[in-house]
Amino acid sequence: MACRVLILRAAGTNGEHEAEHAWTLAGATCEIEHVRVLRERPAMLSGFQILTIPGGFSYGDDIAAGAVFAQDLTLFLADAVRGFVDGGGLVLGICNGFQVLMRAGLVPGVDVGGGAVTLTQNTSGHFEDRWVHLLPTSGCAFSDGDGMLCLPVAHAEGRLVVRDRDVVGAMEERGRIAFRYVDAEGEPGGYPINPNGSVRDVAGLTDATGRVLGLMPHPERNVHLTHHPGWTRLSRARRPDGLRIFSAAVAHFKQ
Repeated sequence: MACRVLILRAAGTNGEHEAEHAWTLAGATCEIEHVRVLRERPAMLSGFQILTIPGGFSYGDDIAAGAVFAQDLTLFLADAVRGFVDGGGLVLGICNGFQVLMRAGLVPGVDVGGGAVTLTQNTSGHFEDRWVHLLPTSGCAFSDGDGMLCLPVAHAEGRLVVRDRDVVGAMEERGRIAFRYVDAEGEPGGYPINPNGSVRDVAGLTDATGRVLGLMPHPERNVHLTHHPGWTRLSRARRPDGLRIFSAAVAHFKQ
């Protein structure tokens, strides 16, 4: 039986069909639903293995990016989503979806600071749309362990900030930093290698289980060889880096 993925959307979400295409290429079957449908029938989560919150500008990013969508999860679906993860389900939040997971408290988790970690405006002061390199730094369910990835970013509020250094230390010690921005050689650096100014070059966070991932770059936008801006110089046998993330999650349920 194919792995089943539920993709949640809201007003302003615009990446649901790209996410659906990526999951399909990875061997999963998908269903796209508005979050209000899940609010009305939270038990439907039991019919899926993966929950995805894709990118976009949910509810116009009123108040702060992802804040209103996050209220749907915290006020109406907290028990359902937590039960889903505790039962072995995976959750992926991409860009705006990462902002939603962060503001809902699903990543990095209350045990490493809770509200002491947030995402805010890029240090550049403007929307960043460029390709970046990522280094996996934890063994979350969405990482295949095959080394660096090259993915595009497209956001204005992707800078991870923390209240104090103890929180950063706790995230590192407990393996909550899933991906970091690096250069093409795998080394850290300033802007534009780190496109938003995130502390410790954080590009993605996971929770205590390793089954919830919030990621600012867009893996669904590099699932075909021709998506990469330098595709003519790449080997035809190369597996697109974004597809690796979706394939790793699907493979998680085949092990």
